[in-house]
Amino acid sequence: MSTGRDHQALALLLFSAFVAATLAITTWVSRNRRGSAEEFYAGGRLFSPMENGFAIAGDYMSAASFLGISGLIALFGYDGMLYSVGFLVAWLVVLLLVAELVRNCGRFTLADVVAARMSERPVRIAAGTSSVTVSVLYLVAQMVGAGSLVALLLGGSSGAARSWTVIGVGALMVVYVSLGGMRATTWIQIVKAVLLMAGAVTLTVLVLMRFHGDINLLLNTAAERSGHGKEFLSPGLRYGGGWTARLDFISLGLALVLGTAGLPHILSRFYTVPTARAARRSVVWAIGLIGGFYLMTIVLGFGAAAVVGSAEVKSANAAGNTAVPLLALDLGGGAGSTGGTVLFAVVAAVAFATILAVVAGITLASSASVAHDLYASLRRRHAKQHSEVAVARVAAAGIGAVAIGLGLLARDLNVAFLVGLAFAVAASANLPVLLYTLFWRNFTTRGAVWSVYGGLVPALVLVVLSPVVSGGPHALFPGVDFQFFPLENPGLVSIPLGFLAGWLGTVTSPEPPDEARHAETEVRSLTGAGAV
Repeated sequence: MSTGRDHQALALLLFSAFVAATLAITTWVSRNRRGSAEEFYAGGRLFSPMENGFAIAGDYMSAASFLGISGLIALFGYDGMLYSVGFLVAWLVVLLLVAELVRNCGRFTLADVVAARMSERPVRIAAGTSSVTVSVLYLVAQMVGAGSLVALLLGGSSGAARSWTVIGVGALMVVYVSLGGMRATTWIQIVKAVLLMAGAVTLTVLVLMRFHGDINLLLNTAAERSGHGKEFLSPGLRYGGGWTARLDFISLGLALVLGTAGLPHILSRFYTVPTARAARRSVVWAIGLIGGFYLMTIVLGFGAAAVVGSAEVKSANAAGNTAVPLLALDLGGGAGSTGGTVLFAVVAAVAFATILAVVAGITLASSASVAHDLYASLRRRHAKQHSEVAVARVAAAGIGAVAIGLGLLARDLNVAFLVGLAFAVAASANLPVLLYTLFWRNFTTRGAVWSVYGGLVPALVLVVLSPVVSGGPHALFPGVDFQFFPLENPGLVSIPLGFLAGWLGTVTSPEPPDEARHAETEVRSLTGAGAV
């Protein structure tokens, strides 16, 4: 029992130190800002490619990566690696198709890019609604990760503490965003990226040292202790139960690879650098950091299966979200050792830092969508810059409250799985309209609006009708059954529907495309001429 108290006290001490440091950054930034929309949404566009690359990595390497992916690999072996591969490969789409063009065409949000050549009001309302929806889904995953971590820290016995942690994380993210805006959020993400990479490297080295650098020994031991034998190292343990499971595998892969380019909090990071070239170089920095990190999550996942055992991981948290902290405890010397206590506490504190930094970035992006797209569209003639920023701060509080409520509801689901749903919605609603706007000359306002809603609505409806929500013991509502859609991830159906709706809306549009505005957008996207 004393060991548990040691874990708790040390982890809370380290976490409190991180919170104090980040609140100090936020307070300092809030005293030295100009209060303009550009300062609040984009940090004055003053960050270097390296700084922004670290911030992108900090934004992207979330609780889903550190806790969820490693947990899935510890439970399902080979099939769990799909998340690591999908999250990494997605950045090629961002680098080759999105980063530079988005930086040249927009100011603060996704809707800026689309509205550059369309009727502003309907496009901004559609894109803003979609961005907020994706952001809230992503936030829920971070809240669930925070709750899982505290449940483990307190011995899994305190549901009230778990709930209060979700509420506390939500409150902190509102403070970060409201006071510091993008500049404070960026520095918090940079600090978090450094801490997370240091923690992941330390654990990876310790895992490899435990097995004397022998990868085969690590994998074979993981297979033995998983309870599945050699099947643990082969495809099909999670996604091999029939055609439904295989289609789910394809659906998830599509969502992960295509979803990143439609995530609002990732797109908003391209506006914090001065030029398109800097945006592209930021992505190169981010790919290097993210690539190294996801390779390490594979080692940590199999390491947790080999060192801790899949059964122990599952008993601590059915979704596997606590695999990495349990691995740290064992690598440090076990439950009764000082080394185990220290390493466990450090990993728990880093995971808390990860969650806080990511929720701050997502909340900022979603509040920007509410204020800059939804509010400003409805009151564009009367709204002033300072009033728009004030609305963004209020929106941050509202979005935080919604995310807290949903996080409490979905607390037993795997965080990587929850993020997969957010990626599916982003790939269905945001990516089609973005690519059509950048590359299709004849794209119209009706096509843009239909594309967003044609991907967003089916994705949400299919999630509600999926096994995730009802019809099974692990569903959100296990006592009822309104499951009609067999797949857990809707991407396989909803992503093509988003593209199809955009095409159909364009070909049936009564108004012709605005050739002049398209030409202006094309020149701007390719050359940067006239970019803000």
